[in-house]
Amino acid sequence: MKQICVVGVGYVGLITAAGFADLGNRVIALDIAEEKIEMLKRGEMPIYEPGLEELVERNVRAGRLSFTTSYAEALEGTEFAFIAVGTPSGVDGEADLQYVEAAARAIAENMSGELIIINKSTVPVGTGDWVAEIVKRHQKEPYPFAVVSCPEFLREGSAIFDFMHPHRTVLGSLNREAADKVAQLHLPLRAPIMITDLRTAEMIKYASNAFLATKISFINEIANICEALGADVTEVATGMGYDERIGPHFLNAGLGYGGSCFPKDVKALAHMAEEKGKHPQLLHAVMEINEDRRRIAVERVKEMLGGDLRGKVVGMLGLAFKPNTDDMREAPSIDIANKLIAEGAEVRAYDPVAMENASKILPAVEMFPDPYSMAEGCDALVVNTEWNEFKQLNRRRLRDLMKQPVLFDGRNIYDPDEMRELGFKYRGMGRGYNGARLAEK
Repeated sequence: MKQICVVGVGYVGLITAAGFADLGNRVIALDIAEEKIEMLKRGEMPIYEPGLEELVERNVRAGRLSFTTSYAEALEGTEFAFIAVGTPSGVDGEADLQYVEAAARAIAENMSGELIIINKSTVPVGTGDWVAEIVKRHQKEPYPFAVVSCPEFLREGSAIFDFMHPHRTVLGSLNREAADKVAQLHLPLRAPIMITDLRTAEMIKYASNAFLATKISFINEIANICEALGADVTEVATGMGYDERIGPHFLNAGLGYGGSCFPKDVKALAHMAEEKGKHPQLLHAVMEINEDRRRIAVERVKEMLGGDLRGKVVGMLGLAFKPNTDDMREAPSIDIANKLIAEGAEVRAYDPVAMENASKILPAVEMFPDPYSMAEGCDALVVNTEWNEFKQLNRRRLRDLMKQPVLFDGRNIYDPDEMRELGFKYRGMGRGYNGARLAEK
């Protein structure tokens, strides 16, 4: 049994802490936010993630997982300290490292012996070297230490599965012995382990996320062209995905990417490139295409309602940036709601888990307890999030409750022919032939 400290109890930190505890290690999860730690001690989760509450409860009950706000307590006898704090975007898209710096300094001041410090947070290339300098400068006693980069590749909504079944573990360090020890910690996960240097490991995370974001923006660009030429992007994506060189993943046209990773990581990578005198044209195009999806969605709704949204009631199905999470960070629904309101529409919404978070960001949007009460009297509905619950809705009931049976499907979860047979005026993203037939009526 290894003793581990994890600094930060957000998505990455809490999943990492609970996951390593479930592998049989003794883990202390630390956060300076007292309210979060008190919640966890009461068995309440500060974030929504399927299966997380049960995972935490099981390991707390087994005595393998505990929580504290004290660095001294967390680091006593600890062999590995993971830094898993937030790195939000700064004014110019750069990663804000204030929380990483604070964690590194506190670790240095409270070390009680030899320690391996592992950067789990997504940090700019070169941060590992910088963390090492901070620790060396602020140590009260010159204990031996090493810094290892171990970027995370968790997906919100399936983070526990991703922790337990990773595609790979990437480790970067200038100290091979330390990297080997961290590799041993990950061996029970039975995934390929790649060991490289600090900066290469940090770059792998940014390059991976930027590539996936590029794939999403590419299929959304194709969706625009499909709509103009009368092709269906969902079928195009299926045909492309059969090619093993391309693959089917991240080829779902819609409202673009959101969340805590892709938006800030693409911005941060572009910022790093520009600081070094490079011109990241592709990254800027990826971001521009993504931002444009929200505008296009509102334009489509406006067209479907005759060109004027003033006085219209628009209901939104889904608020979170993706299913199985309550995360509203960079969610497309925020831009869409604000644009609809700016056009004079009254906006209401329903989401299975994200309404509490969303109400803080969108105070002008009325939240409803279920999709049917939300749809009553609506002139149009907009699908923002592809929750499975929405795929199973009684659409005849929705149609009968609405003032006008207009539905804009921003995630292409419904079949156009079926929706038309049910009496809906339906549009999806990049489903041009359906749009052409609507125009002929």
